[in-house]
Amino acid sequence: MSSESLNLVMAGSKKRRIKDKLAKFGVTTGGALVLVALLLIFFYLLYVVKPIFNGATMEQRASFSLPTAGKTAWLGVEEQNEIGYRFTDQGKVTFFALKDDGKMNVGDVLGQSQVAGEVTAVAAPAPGQKLIAYGFADGTAQVVQPTFKVSYPNDVRVIEPSLQSPFGEQPMVIDSAGKALKTMVFEATKDKMATAAVTEDGRGVLMVMSGEENFLSGEIEWSAQNYTIPALPRHVDQLLLTPNLRILFVREGNRLSVYDIHNLSEIALRNVLEINAPNANVTRVELLAGASSLLVGNDNGVISQWFEVAKEGKRQFTQIRDFKGDGAVDLLTPEHYRKGFISADKAGTISFFHATGETKLLTETVAGGALSALAISPRHNVLLMQQGERFTLFTVENDHPEVTWSALWQQVWYEGYPEPQYVWQSTSASNDFEAKLSLVPLVFGTLKAAFYAMVFAVPLGVAGAVYTAYFMSAGLRKYVKPTVEIMAALPTVILGFLAGLWLAPIIEGALPGIVLLLILLPMGMLLTALLWHYLPERGKSWLPEGWHAILLIPVLLCIGWGAFALSPLIENAFMHGDSRIWLTHEMGIKFDQRNSLVVGIAMGFAVIPTIFSIAEDAVFSVPKHLTQGSLALGATPWQTLSRVVILTASPGIFSAVMMGLGRAVGETMIVLMATGNTPIMDFSMFQGLRTLAANIAVEMPESEVGSSHYRVLFLAAFVLFVFTFLFNTLAEFIRQRLREKYSSL
Repeated sequence: MSSESLNLVMAGSKKRRIKDKLAKFGVTTGGALVLVALLLIFFYLLYVVKPIFNGATMEQRASFSLPTAGKTAWLGVEEQNEIGYRFTDQGKVTFFALKDDGKMNVGDVLGQSQVAGEVTAVAAPAPGQKLIAYGFADGTAQVVQPTFKVSYPNDVRVIEPSLQSPFGEQPMVIDSAGKALKTMVFEATKDKMATAAVTEDGRGVLMVMSGEENFLSGEIEWSAQNYTIPALPRHVDQLLLTPNLRILFVREGNRLSVYDIHNLSEIALRNVLEINAPNANVTRVELLAGASSLLVGNDNGVISQWFEVAKEGKRQFTQIRDFKGDGAVDLLTPEHYRKGFISADKAGTISFFHATGETKLLTETVAGGALSALAISPRHNVLLMQQGERFTLFTVENDHPEVTWSALWQQVWYEGYPEPQYVWQSTSASNDFEAKLSLVPLVFGTLKAAFYAMVFAVPLGVAGAVYTAYFMSAGLRKYVKPTVEIMAALPTVILGFLAGLWLAPIIEGALPGIVLLLILLPMGMLLTALLWHYLPERGKSWLPEGWHAILLIPVLLCIGWGAFALSPLIENAFMHGDSRIWLTHEMGIKFDQRNSLVVGIAMGFAVIPTIFSIAEDAVFSVPKHLTQGSLALGATPWQTLSRVVILTASPGIFSAVMMGLGRAVGETMIVLMATGNTPIMDFSMFQGLRTLAANIAVEMPESEVGSSHYRVLFLAAFVLFVFTFLFNTLAEFIRQRLREKYSSL
């Protein structure tokens, strides 16, 4: 070889080495970047999700003194956390600053007012309400509320507090006999208000005012009616009234009387409950936010939650759950718009709870002795407490109390539900709504959808792949394989659209035919194969080897036409002319038009190309010498298939199935459009479902950034991420084991 040729060879070898190194570097870098991207997604999801599991904290921000003549009847904080207010049992109102802004300091008095009259009773507002009523010695009452006018002089926000009387300056007559009011409660709606009171001579009176808008002036004109509360206990410790003015609670010691005041002409005592904890006495009863639940505090530290449950055809108040405090419950303060509450004992120990989550979030002991009043801000991030003449302001971090492990993964007994359940219901039109964020129905729906899709796709995909790769002729295979693979390019939104608007009505209208089709199709194929087997060799010779699948096309079409033709006949003969009603009433099976059967068929068509393509490549790649050697040793084609080809290709077939499962678990558009998106836990193929992916797609655009709902949706994405990771890891592990086991073939 000449030196010139040798130099050319050496130069070519050097270029190949450079190319090999560049290719190795590119592949390694690409793989590393993929892993980095996955880790970044993983940790970002954790970053967004972590705050919902942070515990509650409180930190002292300021402490100050105020003149404290009289006992505090209501302590509160305005919406912006800049002004506090204190109403005493003698009608004195004090507004004070809660923020330093250069012009004022925390604790500075901003204004004072006095309710006119000899006060004998006070009705503090329920959670989220801002109306307080004072009862007087002459049987009248005055309703007042703190108001805060916001203005922006010189682009600086200024809040001016004042006291207003929304129902007029003149007191309302509660007791027409003019006796002093000793205990009272007040609630109001948009067009009605009610005051229940116990007079000094022990009578129970109820005054209801109804408002009607004046057609000419547009003002609300009020008309009052007075009623008598029957069968009132001898000694009344507390009165509570639901904001919808339907139920009145009267507490006498450990006994609670429940009055139905919905029909004012027939006020009736519904029942009497013993509400104390075992070996304890009731110290305080409060309505939880939304007024559907009662909180009962006891002198042994136990706080119980009660709400109405349907029993034996009627609704009864039932004890649902207990919470354990650290001492006798002295103060009980529900949060304004959440199902949380705060308790305090005489030693100054404060505990934060969340009712539905059944959790104690925080316990802190505050120096300075017993608390005389406690208030949480409407934003639930500021706590104001009073100890004698000393007031202390705390900053509270408690953003996601409703998200707990039990709320996410265990059955929870929600208000109004007959029993504990798994429920996902994140939003509602009601202001009193409590978000229900159980992920169990979504995980169940995800697995259910994947199961029905795989039941449809795996037999067709794997069997079709095996037949195409092993039995089908090369001439037919070159048309079939690309045709099936090109199905993977069909947008899933199109499949979802067809499933929801075309397939679902067909299945509903011809349900007997669909069931008959599922039975007759495999039977028809087996019968066709049997007939072909017994056909004389002369009759088989006209069809080339490997083209036998062509015979099934007219058979399948005839079976399909026959099943749909027989559907109305079967429905009329055996189902009284309506299959849906027959299923519901005769079989006890509920039927939704967009159900799991529709999803299984539609998702099956989306998954089949993936399973078919990978499995077909695995079967076709089995070395020819293995099959030829098996046949040469006397094995039949079916024996060779089952004992050589399938075993050798099993790692690839298993990978195909797991890839299809991963595709089904993460599918979004088909389940979004074809399931009805009902987060229920019913394995019936005729019921709908909601998956994790579809739920994220539906609710993420409407969720408030940083809210509990927003972060739980990210948690759902994290769960979906973990699902796919576990499935892929398990698939790779089993695939490697199969490859090691059958690599010697």
